[in-house]
Amino acid sequence: MSRVSKSRYDQSLIQLQRREELNIRDDIAGLIWKIRERTGLSQEKFAAKLGVTFPTVSRWENGRAKPSPLALKQIENLLRKLGDKGHDLAHEYFEH
Repeated sequence: MSRVSKSRYDQSLIQLQRREELNIRDDIAGLIWKIRERTGLSQEKFAAKLGVTFPTVSRWENGRAKPSPLALKQIENLLRKLGDKGHDLAHEYFEH
């Protein structure tokens, strides 16, 4: 593969990774909103349950950031604790 072809290939991979990252952020934003809607929690109270700050939850919900792997695990655990209220979301977002 020539240097030019490799460069184009690398750029295409980077663009694909960015698109996937944006999709993940959109999915997480929707998940956070759905959990808060079902539980009646404000962003502040949701943040307190997870041990993060309100601005962090706000960034997640607005798609400007994504949760760390630890925060995702905490979100998954919270969903599982919700029982029937969270079962469908846990299945949709965390069971592959």
